[in-house]
Amino acid sequence: MASLGSSIRSAAQGTSSAYRRLPIRWRLAGGSAVLTLVILMGFALVVGVATTRRIRADFDSQVRSAADDLGGRIVVRPGRNPQCVGPNLDVYGGAENAKIRVVTLSGETICQSRGAPDLGFPRPNTGVDANGYRVYSRPIQIPLFGQAVLQFGRPLSDVDRTIDKVRLFLIFGVLAGAALALLAGLAIARRAMAPIAELTTAAREVERTRDPGGRRLPHPDADDEVAELARTLEEMLEALDSSRAETEGMLARQRSFVADASHELRTPLTSVLANLELLAAELEGEQGEAARAALRSSQRMRRLVADLLLLARADAGRVRPHRPTDVGAVVAEAASELEPVSDGHELTVDAEPAIVDGVRDELHRLAVNLIENAIRHTPPGTHIRAEVSEREGEVTLAVEDDGPGVPEPLSARIFERFVRGGGDRAGSSGLGLAIVRAVAESHGGTVVLERPASGRGARFVVRLPAAEPTGRELAATPA
Repeated sequence: MASLGSSIRSAAQGTSSAYRRLPIRWRLAGGSAVLTLVILMGFALVVGVATTRRIRADFDSQVRSAADDLGGRIVVRPGRNPQCVGPNLDVYGGAENAKIRVVTLSGETICQSRGAPDLGFPRPNTGVDANGYRVYSRPIQIPLFGQAVLQFGRPLSDVDRTIDKVRLFLIFGVLAGAALALLAGLAIARRAMAPIAELTTAAREVERTRDPGGRRLPHPDADDEVAELARTLEEMLEALDSSRAETEGMLARQRSFVADASHELRTPLTSVLANLELLAAELEGEQGEAARAALRSSQRMRRLVADLLLLARADAGRVRPHRPTDVGAVVAEAASELEPVSDGHELTVDAEPAIVDGVRDELHRLAVNLIENAIRHTPPGTHIRAEVSEREGEVTLAVEDDGPGVPEPLSARIFERFVRGGGDRAGSSGLGLAIVRAVAESHGGTVVLERPASGRGARFVVRLPAAEPTGRELAATPA
């Protein structure tokens, strides 16, 4: 019993869960259709029972009346072989498929219609069902002989067919009514849900544009729950727009502050570096070593400040003037700058002239960061290749190595800020590739990490739009 109850509960929960997953319009229409079906079934049951009883009563009355009528019109002539005088039995009963017999009280047949079956034992003034017939018996007096019995029977199949037709009509009516209720419910539910569909469309448009400001949502004519929902959504969008504007203003002030602070830090850092260089050259022993250590830290700080300044300018949208710049020459210059500190790496540069409209210093920083990243994260003796080409209005800069490659978990975050490929002890600030992406995007380009054709190492590819043919004259001085 416990398992049966558990099975019933599980089935009920599954049905309820499936019902909740249906769209609202189907639930509304289905509910109205089920309610209509129940009402029509109750109505059909009452009508069917009443109609069936009435049909059977009428049928019984017709058989009884026909038996009474024929019993008063038929006469039996007495004699050794009694004979029936009166209407032709085949003709009289043919219209109603009736079977007629006139028999003695002992059951001997006096006369009968063609094909009449046994209609049971004759009992005058009775009505019985025998061999598929409704039979009424009436007494007939035979002068000087005694009494005979008229048996008049009609097949029950006639009334059964009529009752089956009524039941079929009722079943069809119930199903048709439920189907019409379902269709009408769907139509009404669709019209009722139309305002909500309009609100959904408006919400998707806000999601697509990411701009909730000043958007007017559709309101239904009736002041109902949907209108209240529309007003609530409008108030929510206004609050979101206000919050977004406030947040964007705060972020803009922060970006401006970081950019200004980074710019202002460059002057005192330059002075500190100059003094430390002088001290490192003048001092000897432990004092000189301390000065050189401070000089190295200050140089790293200057580079970090420069990186932060570049990122802050990119975030704040401060674009420096662009000039036609040869990316191939910039990459060759960056490789020459890093070759003395390549730590046994084999640097190869294959750079053809490729002109873009850009800032030379930023493109130089991009190339240096890509090559330096390959040097830092590959073992000595690794081959590093830098290539620059131009095809169909697009300049491609690719830096490829045959080192261990980028770990799969890190690939999706490699261009984020302060992400270090070798952890906190990797010797970098984690801003190098973030700067590469910022520079590429500020020049209208992209940077992606690809797997080399050899299957080993890493391949960083920067794609920039080439300069227009009319603007390909190279700037005489660096930007």
